[in-house]
Amino acid sequence: MTNRLIHESSPYLLQHAQNPVDWYAWGEEAFKRAKAENKPIFLSVGYAACHWCHVMAHESFEDPDTAALMNDWFINIKVDREERPDVDSIYMDAVVALTGQGGWPMSVFLTPDMAPFYGGTYFPPTHRHNMPSFAEVLEQISTLWLEDPDRIQNIGYGLTNRLQPANSNQTDKSTWDEDSQKVALEVLFQRYDWKHGGWGGPPKFPQPGVIEALINIHQREGNTLARDLGLHALDSMASGGMYDQIGGGFHRYAVDTDWLVPHFEKMLYDNACLLPAYLHAWQISDRERYLQIVEQTYEFLIREMRSPEGAFYASLDADSEGLEGKYYVWDLEQIEIVLGEKGLVMLATQAFDLSTDGNFEGRNVLSFHQDYDKLGGQLKLEKEALAQQLNLVRERLLAAREERIRPATDDKVITGWNGLLLTALAQGAGGIGRADMLKTAQQLAEFLLDHMIVGGELMRTWRAGQTGTHAFLEDHASLALGLLALYGIDFQNRWYRAAIWLASQILEHFQDPAGGFFDTPLRQTALITRPKTIQDTPIPSGSSMATKLMLQLHALTGEDTYRISAVSALESMVNTTKQHPTAFAGWLDAFEYAHRPPLQLAIVGDPQSEGFQQLLRVASSRVIPDLVRAGGLPGDPESPALMEARTLIAGQATAYLCRAFSCDLPTSDPEQLVRQIEAVRSD
Repeated sequence: MTNRLIHESSPYLLQHAQNPVDWYAWGEEAFKRAKAENKPIFLSVGYAACHWCHVMAHESFEDPDTAALMNDWFINIKVDREERPDVDSIYMDAVVALTGQGGWPMSVFLTPDMAPFYGGTYFPPTHRHNMPSFAEVLEQISTLWLEDPDRIQNIGYGLTNRLQPANSNQTDKSTWDEDSQKVALEVLFQRYDWKHGGWGGPPKFPQPGVIEALINIHQREGNTLARDLGLHALDSMASGGMYDQIGGGFHRYAVDTDWLVPHFEKMLYDNACLLPAYLHAWQISDRERYLQIVEQTYEFLIREMRSPEGAFYASLDADSEGLEGKYYVWDLEQIEIVLGEKGLVMLATQAFDLSTDGNFEGRNVLSFHQDYDKLGGQLKLEKEALAQQLNLVRERLLAAREERIRPATDDKVITGWNGLLLTALAQGAGGIGRADMLKTAQQLAEFLLDHMIVGGELMRTWRAGQTGTHAFLEDHASLALGLLALYGIDFQNRWYRAAIWLASQILEHFQDPAGGFFDTPLRQTALITRPKTIQDTPIPSGSSMATKLMLQLHALTGEDTYRISAVSALESMVNTTKQHPTAFAGWLDAFEYAHRPPLQLAIVGDPQSEGFQQLLRVASSRVIPDLVRAGGLPGDPESPALMEARTLIAGQATAYLCRAFSCDLPTSDPEQLVRQIEAVRSD
């Protein structure tokens, strides 16, 4: 038995194609039927790696009796939130307004004209923990619809009126200054968990945007407390089970206070955002552990999430064989059998804090809280020997783990998330100097430009050779930022010109005349409102990314249109960012960027030459938050305006370091460029 979802491409929707529920995908067919039959709509939103989505599907959507109630009383719509973030955003706001909290699976009841009037998240199959059963909810909603439809319509209309885009008509415009930064930092300092790391209680989510903002503030101003806060958070996450100690890469969040037990799904966006945070932490601290995490996470992404075409998949499931985390956890006996040697077993037991009783449902989630020197002393191993032994332990455990039944992969490609990774790969290639990482970034950029632009329009998703829905603001902005990051490493003008085109699409189709940016383009239909997301968690919002993009392009081109657009978006975000910096970290960093004259580096010469590469390494090996880079042979009309009138000195690659297009003396000496950069940063 199949339903309409069998014709969809989304792995999440296909998971429900065998349900006895008469599911529709989001679209006019469902809305027309709801109006024709005067039935309310049940909207279920989730994603393929969502554990509780699977639970509710098994308990309710696969149950014939429950499905019969749904089919008799409602028009049922399934949405993959990763394909349709606009739908998810609107109705998540509605659920939060109704209940005070949100999450997935999201369960929302709508009038036939799509107005929300009741909602929640997971509903159990039986009444428990003061939660009604899903069947009870269905019956109560159906009865109320039949007996008092006017009441439901009034609730729906009232809630719809509340769901207006954030900041669309806000007139409270302020200016960012040094006091603004002090207020935001004070909030971050006061709310930080110095014992366990991070912000907030369980479930604890990574906050790479906050950490990046803190690292950047340290690099701009020498604020050691900001640096210490960021590094402590990174250490805490990397020590627990949030980080896959065997295979590399990060899980989505921790269910406890100290990052030990994760919710085991792995999302592309988390790893794409955490990679630069650990890279930059290594660059400012020279701690080898951070570099190890960057390289292990990169290897995980290549091994488990890369498509044959060079793009990267959306996520890995939390479950395997019907059990959450089964793929990742270990019995001590399993460890002993795999490692064999007594010395390796002892090392693994101490390094990864293993026990017979375990720490997760009788089994072990691996953590790594050990100091290398202390661990080496306990085991009487020198540092190099310890590292070799640990690598051997990881290799053997990883090989054994790969023999297990793997979690399912959501193998769709999402433009915005791949754009985040493109930035990470480009920065990693420059920061570490790995040619293979640069090649991976270039192949990813080629895929996105060759496959995700159809008929002159950017698309959001791709799977098995087919593109899905049209792209949103976050896709345009994220991809453009990734392309600029890659351009700043290999200086291929194709990436720069594509970023310019994407910015033009944003300005034409997404810009709000009142300031800021909408999530959806003007042509988007079948929505009760036009969403305008400004919050930066768990990934940067399309709005904050678009603002950063405009600031970077202004620095590269000198065109005021870009800066005007960015400033218009920033003006209404000052107070919100000061008061809630953990949720608006992208804006915090954008404010700090915009608060200073643009810092620019133009390198003239053949990018493949050793002289050019030496000058580039001066910039790419350091964290210089406000720097934009342009480069290439002189006189190329495709290059940014920053390259205009730049010439070689004595035929050698030459660097021009500038503030707002006012430049220091050109130099071909890497050491002189270092001194110039240090002088500018100390101003």
